[in-house]
Amino acid sequence: MATATTPKRPAAPKVPDQKNFINGQFVPSASGKTFAAINPATGKEICQVAASDAADIDQAVKAARRALDNPDWKRMDAPNRGLLMNRLADLVEQNAEELAVLESLNSGKLIGDAQGDVQGVVNTLRYYAGWADKIEGRTVPVRGNFLSYTLRQPVGVVGQIIPWNFPLLMLAWKWGPALACGNTIVMKPAEQTPITAMKMAALVQEAGFPDGVINLVNGLGETAGAALVAHPDVNKIAFTGHYETAKLIQKSAADTLKRCTFELGGKSPNVIFADCDLEAAVEGAFHAIYFHGGQCCTAGSRLFVEDKIRGEFVERLAAKAKDRKLGDPLDDATQQGPQVSQEQLDKILGYIKLGEQEGAKLVAGGARFGDQGYYVTPTIFDNVKDDMAIARDEIFGPVVSVLAFNDLDEVVARANSTYYGLAAAIWTQNLDKAHAYAREVKAGTVWVNCYHVVDTTTPFGGFKMSGQGRENGEAVLDHYTELKTVTIKLNK
Repeated sequence: MATATTPKRPAAPKVPDQKNFINGQFVPSASGKTFAAINPATGKEICQVAASDAADIDQAVKAARRALDNPDWKRMDAPNRGLLMNRLADLVEQNAEELAVLESLNSGKLIGDAQGDVQGVVNTLRYYAGWADKIEGRTVPVRGNFLSYTLRQPVGVVGQIIPWNFPLLMLAWKWGPALACGNTIVMKPAEQTPITAMKMAALVQEAGFPDGVINLVNGLGETAGAALVAHPDVNKIAFTGHYETAKLIQKSAADTLKRCTFELGGKSPNVIFADCDLEAAVEGAFHAIYFHGGQCCTAGSRLFVEDKIRGEFVERLAAKAKDRKLGDPLDDATQQGPQVSQEQLDKILGYIKLGEQEGAKLVAGGARFGDQGYYVTPTIFDNVKDDMAIARDEIFGPVVSVLAFNDLDEVVARANSTYYGLAAAIWTQNLDKAHAYAREVKAGTVWVNCYHVVDTTTPFGGFKMSGQGRENGEAVLDHYTELKTVTIKLNK
């Protein structure tokens, strides 16, 4: 049975009401409306947040457009742009403790994981600061007496919409390449988790970014988010979230022919062969699904286990699940925090009920934990069939489906039988088998004998309905630049 922990850390700080950040200033929503930010560990209000709509988005886009044309940003030398980004990274590092506590308070993320995310923000900003003066064109040999060369220039005003599961890290993944390429930004943080974004806005002020280069507008997706996508003076949308929302964004963006990049969900196949290091594979499969309470787009929620070891594997996995410590995410001893919201809690419990109704065997968990906050016990279903809802749909919670298989060709075909394709993993000591799986599985990231290893330097994104385009690494820079060809006639 999962057990609660006794909080060891002091109470989280009182958080003031959150405004928008537009043109270098913190301002209330145009309507004056607000909504509550909730602590998912308690279900209680943290503060009130500006509830924005099209009027606020329009102010922010106009500020971003002015900043794009302002010589203070437009003519800033690329090395100086990199220095400015490094200054912001330094400030994040100096405020790391406060950022981590706020992230944990608002998202339910374990304090240790939040601290790791803050370091990820620092790493991302510094990585792309290094790219700022290395975004280069080329000279191109052409027929005739001409000089042709290419320029890579900013796309313009970019709209960025981020999710609630990694608020700080997703912010940095979006800001880093956009700023390195010289764009200006209007970002809508997730309505569930706006608090650390606004703290980052204060650091943007302190770092000395020209007004309007970075703007943050709080609000709901159907109001602020929809207005950002539809705005005719936004040149690109970058969205991380659910594929159904991405469909709506793409349809709306078509009216103004915006370019769009999407990092969407997954139902990632995690494949365990009998020849694996069993102890490492159990540990890896546990981490794959229960990291951040399963609220991870790459979560290894479809666990394929070779039939000859399935019984022992499930037994070991269940023992770990039943021993998991749930509690206050600010307590270092806690191993799993809450889900982000009541809505998410209800969704997960609904899928658990559906799994039982469809005939899967509930081995561990399957219930709400405690009487406050949004906690779900680590849940394992065995005897799962490919056509069950718990095996098809992205639950985004601590629920894993165990599916038996017998050989490589079979498991590759079944792993690919999904409209998702974000990540996949294999556990085996046979390198031929590992390479064959990595080549054939339809996923943007494949892990061999590891899981959830993501670095700023490596491209990240999905096949099929798991997304379009890539985050991170050099690959993302193409999404934030326009390529221009210049041809000059030369005298003989």
